[in-house]
Amino acid sequence: MKMTQLITTENIRNFSIIAHIDHGKSTIADRILELTEAISQREKREQILDNMDLEREKGITIKSKAVRLLYKAMDGKQYIFNLIDTPGHVDFSYEVSRNLAACEGALLVVDAAQGVQAQTLSNVQMALDNNLSIIPVINKIDLPTADPEKVSKEIKKIEGLENNPIFLVSAKDGTGIREMLEAVIKYIPHPKGSEDKPLQALIFDSVYNSYQGSIVYIRIVNGLVKPGMKIQTMSNKKIYEVTEVGIFTPKRKKVNQLSVGEVGYLTAAFKDVSLTKVGDTITNAEHPASQQLPGYKKVTPVVFCSFYPVENEDYHNLQYALEKLSLNDSSISYMAESSPALGFGFRCGFLGLLHMEIIQERLEREYEIQLIATTPSVLYHVHLKDKKIVEINNPSQLPDNNLIEFIEEPSIELTVISPGQFLGGIMELLQDRRGVFKNLEYLDKDRARLLYHLPLNEIMLDFYDRIKSISKGYATMDYHIIGYQESALIKVELLVNQDIVDNLSFISHKDKAYERARKLVDNLKTVIPHQLFEVPIQAKINNKIIARSTVKALKKNVLAKCYGGDITRKRKLLEKQKAGKKRMKRIGKVEIPQEAFMSILKID
Repeated sequence: MKMTQLITTENIRNFSIIAHIDHGKSTIADRILELTEAISQREKREQILDNMDLEREKGITIKSKAVRLLYKAMDGKQYIFNLIDTPGHVDFSYEVSRNLAACEGALLVVDAAQGVQAQTLSNVQMALDNNLSIIPVINKIDLPTADPEKVSKEIKKIEGLENNPIFLVSAKDGTGIREMLEAVIKYIPHPKGSEDKPLQALIFDSVYNSYQGSIVYIRIVNGLVKPGMKIQTMSNKKIYEVTEVGIFTPKRKKVNQLSVGEVGYLTAAFKDVSLTKVGDTITNAEHPASQQLPGYKKVTPVVFCSFYPVENEDYHNLQYALEKLSLNDSSISYMAESSPALGFGFRCGFLGLLHMEIIQERLEREYEIQLIATTPSVLYHVHLKDKKIVEINNPSQLPDNNLIEFIEEPSIELTVISPGQFLGGIMELLQDRRGVFKNLEYLDKDRARLLYHLPLNEIMLDFYDRIKSISKGYATMDYHIIGYQESALIKVELLVNQDIVDNLSFISHKDKAYERARKLVDNLKTVIPHQLFEVPIQAKINNKIIARSTVKALKKNVLAKCYGGDITRKRKLLEKQKAGKKRMKRIGKVEIPQEAFMSILKID
């Protein structure tokens, strides 16, 4: 499609699509791309913006995608739509928050059968915090179970959306898509800014390219940028020369310049990608802006886990893979560490358990590295008796007990939306996980919203699966960290054949320590292979053994070759075997299989 008129900021609309996971966000994006003729019939496929295999397999959006569309409205005018498709899972809400900062409005997609869910409310709050205009869209109205009237009432109960007009669409067959796009023109304001002011461009994402270095995704707030121009990143005052600017159609396409209100990308030989921070402001080096744009808070990992290659020679490949992945996903943190049991590896930080699982799968698939992942942990604040505060994310880092005054752990506010008949089971689970009840509110006669405060550590192991199992898949959850609270925490150390295995040790609340330790040593007994000697598996707290299991020795019949003869001859052979086993136990090394590290995830 070619432009028939000069495009000004009044004809630009920047908007995101936000929704709970699996409410049809990517399918709506597909229909918009088709209606605006951004893709040809030959390029047409499902979830066109989800170009990662993992995204297509799991049916979720992991990375945000920006695309520029030309739309001819019913009034005959031509408009530029900059559409950003965002992830729906709670672990990727950081992607949503930074992309909303590049927009003036958002389409809030709600499933006509499932209604308002936990992540829906979270996304609405983020959009309102960014002062965005929100257009509620009820999708999947073609389903036999759809109830648009009921869902409309739920949307109108959300604070801030009481008076917003609601649009009904079916992304599957295209019903209502054009009316929705007309609403984008009517209800989402055009960008404000001036081309005459010094350049201010917000970096809202970046990807790494082997040839061009870092490619940064930007939204121009003031001024313009073009190739050959000297630019400066305002956080570190580094100066670069722009080599290319462009837009996404959805493929990358070079343009002569980007000006006020436009969304696109630029390259400027950013060799050290850590210097192009998401949320930073780019300005003209010769005529810099006086202040930075309001960015967004730095992403801090909340879940930590160690990755070790199964084959030691893959260590450098793992380091290379983590470097490359962290350039595309700035929320990953990693540092080298070593373990006597597992060799050399990396301690990595993530935004949640799904985020951890996705990164592990990408490392194994894209870089063909077999990994052992240790138990996930959280970041603890350890207050020492000398008034110092130490941050640890690994049980092996915990100082001696006699040095510790108290320990704080991260606490979360958890929202669960569930049909009423499952509330009893969910509340029982939350009480068992040290949850503190805060509120129960019925959204309608069938569904209720539960609010609990509980330690983040308590949702690390199989919590999401348990919620889904109890509610038969109907409950949804969302959480955010609200701070740190003091807890009675202790370290439980695991010993295999008298040797402490750091990567099997864990930090637990003292009331649950014995039960978890008992289950873990029993699980380990089934996965550690039998040796020619007895292998004791023990759990201890402060040098006191609290649980033990024993892997029985393989028995070799040394009397098989002894036909007849004196009993003393047989006894001599048995004593020799006994002495050999004793020596073997002292110097023998027990290989710990990967299943041992997985067994700790199943102790609940």
